Amino acid sequence: MRFSWAIGLVLCGGVMAVEDWEAILGDTLPDPDYARACPDYKKYSTYAHRPYSEGEMGLPYQRPSIHCRTFNSPLVEKVIKDITERMVDKDMARLFENAFPNTLDTTVRWHVDGTEGHTELKARGTKDEGKWEGAQSFVVTGDINAEWLRDSTNQLLQYQPLAKHDKTIFNLILGAINTQSEYVIESPYCNAFQPPPASKLAPTQNGQEDFVHPAYEPSVVFECKYELDSLAHFLALGNTFANSTGSTAFMNKRWFKALDTVLAVLDQQSESTFDPKTGRFERNTYTFSRRTDAGTETLNLAGVGNPLNFGTGLIRSAFRPSDDATILGFYIPANAQMAVELKRTADVLHSAKHTRLAQALEKRAQSIADGIWEHGVVEHKKHGKVFAYEVDGYGSHIIMDDANVPSLLALPILGFVDRTDVVYQNTRRMLLDKASNPYYLTGSAFHGIGGPHIGLQYAWPMSLLMQAMTSDDDKEITECITLVLKASRLGLVHESINVNRIIDYTRSWFAWANSVFAQTILDLAQRKPHLIFGPGAKPYVIE
Repeated sequence: MRFSWAIGLVLCGGVMAVEDWEAILGDTLPDPDYARACPDYKKYSTYAHRPYSEGEMGLPYQRPSIHCRTFNSPLVEKVIKDITERMVDKDMARLFENAFPNTLDTTVRWHVDGTEGHTELKARGTKDEGKWEGAQSFVVTGDINAEWLRDSTNQLLQYQPLAKHDKTIFNLILGAINTQSEYVIESPYCNAFQPPPASKLAPTQNGQEDFVHPAYEPSVVFECKYELDSLAHFLALGNTFANSTGSTAFMNKRWFKALDTVLAVLDQQSESTFDPKTGRFERNTYTFSRRTDAGTETLNLAGVGNPLNFGTGLIRSAFRPSDDATILGFYIPANAQMAVELKRTADVLHSAKHTRLAQALEKRAQSIADGIWEHGVVEHKKHGKVFAYEVDGYGSHIIMDDANVPSLLALPILGFVDRTDVVYQNTRRMLLDKASNPYYLTGSAFHGIGGPHIGLQYAWPMSLLMQAMTSDDDKEITECITLVLKASRLGLVHESINVNRIIDYTRSWFAWANSVFAQTILDLAQRKPHLIFGPGAKPYVIE
């Protein structure tokens, strides 16, 4: 079956009732014959498509046709219908309608449910027993055909509560855990990966000239920036799945091997720059140099990075979740996330009767947490005791925040502190203060936290969504989500917005940002339903 591009555009602009959608597709994946007629979503997302919302903004409908979507779930369609029918602001409802399913609609490039084996990939011997077996899922970040461990975990987060009710979602997330396990085993210091061999999808080169140790295989790895949060997100994907479904099906031999690999990296990256007894320089296991004129894209001192002290309990991270290099390698948000996820992993291991391993992880988690409270909390002249962004264990620290998660603003979302914690509240006030946070960007059209990755005129909607989810103030929450809505005139949440020109943005298609918007609406639907459903509204709970 062949279609012209014109017909493909019509297909990808259509709207269909949930019942019709279920009748046609059920839980099946799109027909490859239809897929050949589907336009490139990177281009498609830059244009407005009918029908428009009934609100003042008249936001476009940006979902691909049901025939062009990369994954389908009737339960997702039901949640969209349940939420949008109750939302008072019809523009906000349209943005949720586009954003909530965006990961499923556009970024699941390959998925198998595990019923078919990949015998051509099975290696001989016990070393690789179980490699690439079971469900597998390759989830790209959007306009780049590669999977970031961090991004894919966050892109799937809003679907985790659905997994216990929807077998297809269950298998999709289980597959994502299995695929991430293989990536971590193969190259634990890397952050972004190529399509799995069995997918038959072509790898993509990042166009950079990098010199990295340990060496990696370019057919497997898209980029190899060591980011501690990438490994924490790998653990988070499994932990959230277990807590949402009660299932430990992902705890196979490959996952345990991946866990052992993570722990080995933590051991290596907890070592100091100089031997604590002799004072001799000890070259770090990981080094990264890139031929570039951007200082944030490489590590100084021949790829090692600035010196870090011993005995802190903290873990080094060469890069931030923005993919920018750290200045001081003890990146506090990632250490906080790792402490939380090690403890959560320990809880899951306890439930599965792996007591000794669970106790070892609890000990590691406590050591990191103690290091944060000892070295990562500093005295600010205006705001009192606050969390630093980065420290080195010698007393030096960086005061700032970046919009990318994990961040200091997101510490309660990560589970490290309660949002009422005094040090966090001091930190939060500091981060949202232009005079205290150099990357809190303000202009005539937009404001929020940005970061060096995009530049000094672009704030990220993601930071406003984190601000909303860490607030109990109705006015603050409403202002945050309304500003994100006003900056989403194409019906999708962008990566960043020019603070002086709201129609100037980066990345029309960025699934992670859309997922965070969906998570924010779902959070408010339970925590503050009156803000989106109207006065006296009852909470919405997925069931």
